[in-house]
Amino acid sequence: MNKQNKHIAILGAGESGTGAAVLAKKQGFDVFVSDNSTIKAPYKSLLNQHKIQWEENQHTEAKILQADEIIISPGIPNTAPIVVKATEKNIPIISEIEFAGRFTDAKMICITGSNGKTTTTSLIYHILKTAGLDVGLAGNIGHSLALQVALEPHAYYVIELSSFQLDYMFDFKADVAVLLNITPDHLDRYNFDFQSYINSKFRIIRNQTKRDAFVFWEDDPIIQKELAKRTVKASVYPFALKKTNSSQAFTENKEIIFNTDHIQFTMAIRELTIKGVHNTYNSMAAGLAAAVLDLKKETIRQSLIDFKGVEHRLEYVATVRNVQFINDSKATNVNSCWYALKSFETPIVLILGGKDKGNDYTEIQSLVKNQVRALVFLGVDNAPLHRAFDKSGKQIVETQSMKDAVQQAYQLAQEGDTVLLSPCCASFDLFESYEDRGKQFKKYVREL
Repeated sequence: MNKQNKHIAILGAGESGTGAAVLAKKQGFDVFVSDNSTIKAPYKSLLNQHKIQWEENQHTEAKILQADEIIISPGIPNTAPIVVKATEKNIPIISEIEFAGRFTDAKMICITGSNGKTTTTSLIYHILKTAGLDVGLAGNIGHSLALQVALEPHAYYVIELSSFQLDYMFDFKADVAVLLNITPDHLDRYNFDFQSYINSKFRIIRNQTKRDAFVFWEDDPIIQKELAKRTVKASVYPFALKKTNSSQAFTENKEIIFNTDHIQFTMAIRELTIKGVHNTYNSMAAGLAAAVLDLKKETIRQSLIDFKGVEHRLEYVATVRNVQFINDSKATNVNSCWYALKSFETPIVLILGGKDKGNDYTEIQSLVKNQVRALVFLGVDNAPLHRAFDKSGKQIVETQSMKDAVQQAYQLAQEGDTVLLSPCCASFDLFESYEDRGKQFKKYVREL
């Protein structure tokens, strides 16, 4: 079948879907884009500019189910009726990343994990950019990979991958795969089956050969258990907090030590601009990914030192009357909040809540008991939080708006405390996105 006769339907017209549409059109396919919600103006404009057919607020089954292939956006679950029907008809369903990978020979550095993806992806991108490489930032952050391949191709791409994107990747190959950690997250999308989620994460090493590299956190019990069951063809680059026989990066005497065939160097942990044990892990992962690409150790070291961090991830906002405010809105699962709580030695007023994805809060209960002065719940339905924390003995305040949450947290805090927004939950009950939630937090903190 030639491209002109091949029909591609794209579900979802956000960054991912629109980018895939532009690339498909450029490659000569017959393209139809369908979004069950309203399409944002910039994406409509891009589709119109490229003369791509689209619809919004509906899925016209007749048009979608006649496609030879469907490209699905990460936000659409496999239980969506249109996806179920397409699956029953055996129409191949792929992700935008899988599609884009067909039309580029660029080197792909791919990062996944339950936590730390955005920081590590941004950090690797920062190192490569500093090294002067022609590099694009894609996946869950930056611009759509497909759009970049279509309009501004690069020699390297650093790609943050969620499990949802990995689920629909089949022939795509990561030249460098980074797996940071695996903790229960998004289980509502996996029938509350943790193993299915683990399997999704491990798709990052699919199709790798001995010429490729696999960077992973050696201390993660889930990763270790899985590696015992799997054959990894790529060269492995484990990192750990304490040195083992296989560690290629580890910490010792308050220093990070990189020790690979490519590079050997040491740097003090205090030199990292981004603080906290989780950022030590992220820095080790990023340093190893860069080392594999044969970048100079001076470039890697300097980039790790001057990287400023990511918005909405343990982002310092302001200090008001000796109370510091930290925006960790990107903490949409319990493990992210655990890392955040471990990053501070001051008493904490913790703002929690949102759309609960089947969270198990036991992981943070002892930290809440020992470190948290008071809890501010911010959500439409805070019942799961009450079940988890009502017996904690902490003062609890209910709120339904960010303005109220910030004001209540400020009143509860004492001098020298930290007010931490680290919600453990998705944002879609009260906010458009975790970015919207974080921006509102910053706005109301600055109005105090």
